[in-house]
Amino acid sequence: MRPPNFGAVLVGLIATATAQAQTTWTVDRKASLAWWQVSPHLNHLWATTCPQEPSWYPGEGRSLGFTIRPPSPKTGYANTPETVHVPLYPRYQVDTVCSEAVAGRVLLPDTVRWQGVRGEVTVRADALVTGEAMRDVVMHQVLETHAFPEIRFTLDSLVDLTKHGDTLFGGAMGTLTVRGVQQRTTAVVKAFPEAGGMRVLAKLRVPAALLRDLTPRLHYLGGLGLNAKLWLDFFMGADLVFRPEAAAAK
Repeated sequence: MRPPNFGAVLVGLIATATAQAQTTWTVDRKASLAWWQVSPHLNHLWATTCPQEPSWYPGEGRSLGFTIRPPSPKTGYANTPETVHVPLYPRYQVDTVCSEAVAGRVLLPDTVRWQGVRGEVTVRADALVTGEAMRDVVMHQVLETHAFPEIRFTLDSLVDLTKHGDTLFGGAMGTLTVRGVQQRTTAVVKAFPEAGGMRVLAKLRVPAALLRDLTPRLHYLGGLGLNAKLWLDFFMGADLVFRPEAAAAK
């Protein structure tokens, strides 16, 4: 019997380990949501794709049909910048109660150095709601959801990663596409195990003036806060649960 070629065995083991490390994760649609918020939010300028989430509240001037649970949200249209409590009403635990408005896949070739990560997350633009019917109609007109049904973030790489315990912090570099207009950006991300998967909190911040390029109809429809330069910052983000594709398929 010929002795084993240990070099070939080692190469085979490395190749197997590498192949096993290349996993694909998909978004759990019922457990994931997207949101936006303006600063100053004037106590009504925020939206979510998951109004069913127990921790979320609609803003001032809300329509009928939205249940307000104690404690009651603030009232009054206060013109106070808010860049700390963003989103204003985060969720505290994962519930599978959301409409299936968020989808996505991420390929992880290397979970040691986190290199070569690629992915995409899409949001159904018409699923975003503020809790006030007329305001939502205007928002969907501004987003031109009939012609551009999806908001898209394409992930190119992860940067400036640090790990504390089982939680990963860093930046997600990529391209945000709204109404077909592309904008290079970096989202702040935090990822940690939860709900049998990987929960990822992502947030990006841009000057509110950028909305003139992303949503030019806002200048004519409900854009008083932008035109009068009352709005300073615009935040977008997502609270996502990713699961390994094989598990997600089950």
